[in-house]
Order: sequence, then C-alpha cells, then structure tokens
Amino acid sequence: MLEGLRTASQHRIGRIILGIVMGFIALSFAVWGIGDVFRGFSTARLAKVGSGEVSVEAYRAAYQNELRRLQQRARRAITNEEARRYGLDEQVLQRMITELTLDQKARALGLAIGEPEVLKLTRDETVFKGPSGKFDADRFKGILRDAGYTERSFLAEQKGSYVRKELTDAVVGALEPPQLVLEALHRFRNEARDVDYFELPASAAGEIAAPTEEELKTYFDDHEQSFRAKEYRKLVILAATPASLAKPQDVSEEEARKLYDEVKTKRYGTPEKRHLRQLLFAAKEEAEAALQRLQGGLAFEALAAERKLGAKDIDLGLLEAKDLGEIKLSDRVFASDKPGFVGPVQTAFGYAILEIEKIIPGVISRSFEQTRDELRGEIARERAAPQVRKVHDAIEDQRTGGKALAEAAESAGLEVVTVEATDAGGRDKSGQEIPGVFGSEDLLKAAFASDVGVDNDTVATRDGGYLWFEVAKVEPARQRSFEEAKPSVETAVREERLQKALAAKADALAAELRGGKPIAEVAKSAGAEVRRANEVKRAPNPAIPNAAIIAIFDTPAHGAGSAAIEGGRLVFVVESATTQPYDATSIEAKAAAEQLKPAFTNDILEQYVGALEKIYNVSINQKALEAATGGDQSQ
Repeated sequence: MLEGLRTASQHRIGRIILGIVMGFIALSFAVWGIGDVFRGFSTARLAKVGSGEVSVEAYRAAYQNELRRLQQRARRAITNEEARRYGLDEQVLQRMITELTLDQKARALGLAIGEPEVLKLTRDETVFKGPSGKFDADRFKGILRDAGYTERSFLAEQKGSYVRKELTDAVVGALEPPQLVLEALHRFRNEARDVDYFELPASAAGEIAAPTEEELKTYFDDHEQSFRAKEYRKLVILAATPASLAKPQDVSEEEARKLYDEVKTKRYGTPEKRHLRQLLFAAKEEAEAALQRLQGGLAFEALAAERKLGAKDIDLGLLEAKDLGEIKLSDRVFASDKPGFVGPVQTAFGYAILEIEKIIPGVISRSFEQTRDELRGEIARERAAPQVRKVHDAIEDQRTGGKALAEAAESAGLEVVTVEATDAGGRDKSGQEIPGVFGSEDLLKAAFASDVGVDNDTVATRDGGYLWFEVAKVEPARQRSFEEAKPSVETAVREERLQKALAAKADALAAELRGGKPIAEVAKSAGAEVRRANEVKRAPNPAIPNAAIIAIFDTPAHGAGSAAIEGGRLVFVVESATTQPYDATSIEAKAAAEQLKPAFTNDILEQYVGALEKIYNVSINQKALEAATGGDQSQ
C-alpha cells in the first residue's frame, strides 16, 4: 500500500487526489475523536497548572498510596467506589494541584533547599526518633516501607514539602486571629444568664380528641414514607475483643484498689487548686532578698508596686498543679500544706517567688466501692488484649478450612451471638437498642452491604479487636399498609396534636410574662413551681436541657419564652445577662487564640492558594480523573 502511495505521489493528478484524501482524513480526526490533541490535552495529563502538570500515572500512584493508608487506619478493605463516596479521589487531586501551584510560586521566588538541610530536617522529625530521643534508622525505614515509599522518593517529597512550608510560613506564619473575632468568641462562650423557669407537663395540654378514621388516613397519605417497615437482618456474630475475652472475676481486690489510687483524682474528682501570685527576678540573690522582706511583713502588693507592676501583672489566678507547666515549680508550690510564700524557684523566665493566697482542696466524687467493678473490667481488658491476635489467627485458620462461623468459634472455645433482627442503626423491631450491635457502625455498615451466603471480611473494632459476621436472613424494607400502620399513625397524630396544644399553652403563659406579670403568679396559675438557674452558659447544664438553653440565648435579656423538653415544655424568663470584660492577657484568652489560629491561618492560606490557582489557570481533565480511579463507566 505504501509503495502505491509513493507511486501516486510522483504524478500531479495523484498528488491532488492524495491531498484530498489526507484532508478528508484530517477532518474526520478533528470531528470524531482526536480533538484533544489539537486542543493541547494529552491523555497522560490529568491537570494543568501553569507550566506544570499532574500526570495520570503520578495521580494513580498518589491515590493508591492514600487509599492504602486509609485502609490501614480503618483496618479493613475499602473499595474504589466507597473511597469516591468519601471524596478521596478529589481530595488527592486537589492536594497535588495545591502542591504544584506552591512549587511554581516557590520557584518564581527563587526558594530552594539543599540536600544536606533536607537530611538534617528529616532526621529531626519526632516520628523518626526512637526511645532514646535520637534518629532511629530502622524505625525510619519501617515507616517508609509501610507507607509505600523508597528512601529516595520520600526525601524528594520531603524536599518539596520543606520548600512549600518555607513559602506558606512567610504568608501566614506571623498572622494572629483578629482581636474582634476573639472578643466575639469570648462573649459567646462567657455570656452568663440568670433564668427563672417552670416546667409545664404534658398533662397541661388537656384532653386530646381522638382522631377520626378519615383523619388517620389523611395523615398516613401525607406521611406515608414515615411508616415504611425498615429493612431488618438476622446476623450471626463472633467477637474476639479485649472486652469479650476479659475475665474481671480473676482480678483481685488489691489490683483494683491500686489502680483506683492511681487514677482517682484525675477520673473521679476535682484536683486541688491554689490561688497564686508571682514575682520574677533575674538573679537568685535578688529573689532571696525579696523573700526575706516579704517574710518580714512587707505586703506582696507593695513589693510589686516597687517593681512598677499592677495586680494583673502578678496574679496567676486559681491553678491546678498541671497548669504551672514546670514540674519543679508545681512540686514546690503544691508541697506546702498552707498559704504562704514559696521560693525562690528557678524557672525558664527567671527566679520566681510565689504567694499562695488560697487553697481549695481536691474532692473525690466516687469511692472505690462505686468504681471497683469498672476498674476490674479495665484491668481484665488490658490483660486480654494480647490474646486477641492469637484468637483471630485461630478463627481465620478454621474459616480458611471451610468451616462455618459457629464451628470455627466452637473450635476456639468461643460462642457466636445470634441477633434475630436488627435495622441499620442497631435497633430491634420494637426500636430498642441491641447490646453489642448498637453503636458498632463499621459492623452494621458491612452487614447491610453484604448478603446471605457471602464470606465477609473481618471487621476491626476500635479497641483492637475483631468481629466476624454472617447474614442469615434479610427482611427487605417495604411500604406498610394503612391497616398495618394504623396504631403507629394514631400515636403520631395524638403526639403532634399534644405538642401543638402544649406549645400554644406555653406561649400564652410566656406572653403574660412579657406583659409584666410575675413568674411566681404565672407558674401558680399553671400549678407549677418556679426554679432559678444562675449563670447559664452556652454549654451543657445539669438543670436545663440543651434545646431550652438554645431558646434561652435566642431570647433577649428580661424577655420570656418557652422550649420543648422531654415530658413537657419549659417556660422561662431571662432575668439578667452578663459577660465578664475581655482580658487579652488571661490564660483563657491566650488558649482561645491558640485554638483559633490554625483555622484562621488555614482560611488565609486557602485564599492565597486559590488566588495562585487563578493566576496559573488550573484546568482539570474530568474524564481522565474518572478513568484514573475506575469511575468512568463508559470506558
């Protein structure tokens, strides 16, 4: 054929015909499928960022590495489809685009880092240090191997990471959250309200008329989906966890008592606190001389005034031992059994003299007798943990040999648990929580993604154990008929009417309060008792449910309102609303600033990267992305 083309091209007419044919072919290519070539999109390119690009192969490698890490954290297999539902594919691509964008900006600014510096910084990373606190080469190699890196590829990635950090630190390193935001957060957290309230029981709504048959049918038609029968599954479950293998009865009283003594202050009580004031001195001799003056009768405030310090400058507030930071300092301060002076104590900031103004003793809220069984269980679970892996291997050996789950359990000296019917939330047909299933999200998710007769993967538990399961039966979800759902429909109608009537009653009482009527008089007319809650904040309160707290803070000071609570409705008056002045030097304010800083700097950094991406004109080949992760079903 090629010989024929060469022969034809030697004659004028042949050349004309060949030109027409080749033009027709080129036109066909443009129309039917290689337009991307002319538009500059290679099939090997997934995204373009300025003069750089993300190749399909590089993306696939990064995606697979991230998927493997996700599987290691979840301790189970995760499919591509599941990973895409989590958004893993787009997260990996966005990270690569961000890194490429910052790399190009760093090059434009002339930022770089040498190999020796990369090695030094890597060796200083905490994660690569052994028990001695020094770089551990074996640990380093093991972590790289588990993460799927070679030493060369990891150091290359680290080099880029350090340069990008150099750039981003220059952009956001010195930024602090705005004072206006910190003050708003302070007001939100610390606004305290004194509230008078009374509870209106459900019986205050009066008699609720029984709905007619026609009203029930209408309600059923309007809320048909609410009365669907859920899908239920019968499960056979085998657990090999520290809790299931634990033997609390083998733990002695002495062992439980020893653990109680170790943890009682931290877990079951309030630690001792001390109100402290502090003065710092540059030299030890100066601090000793100051202490002698204080012990001779000089007031702490007077000594502070000599050093031109105010009350706020020396007051540390009410602190626990851990709040002092330095062990040497906390040991000295909390060794004294009465108020007085402590020092001099050498600290990172100089020699400190402290005055203990007040001591608030620690309080233990739960006795050993109240916690004995709980502590025995904890010790037993800790002892059983090493056995879990052995049991896992034994069960897996039996399953590999083709044995059913019940047989495999019996051979290991364990028993399976049969759950007759559970919904996807771990509740039975009456709506009750099923022990051992309710709250086991990974187990339920796997069970409802499986089917009868399927050999399922092991489900790892968060306490380091394992669960095996078989789906024995499936009852599909279905639409219930009106007659079948009628009792539930009637209950729902009655409850809805009761809540409406109760809300109307409560709102009428709240209107009387807003009109100036004393709450004691309004509560008396409703047959209720007035209560007072002081310093209610936007935080859980033992006296008032969370829903009512939201309503209280939606109501202006001296206003009144109501909120639904379990068993009735709460009617309240906001007597006062106060907020302590904002002190930027307080421990709370500094902690809030530290908490907000990462979110604040991340927001600024996102805006910076977004602006760079616009400058570098980022474009993504969506088809290539779908194909790279197996998401393009047309291919």
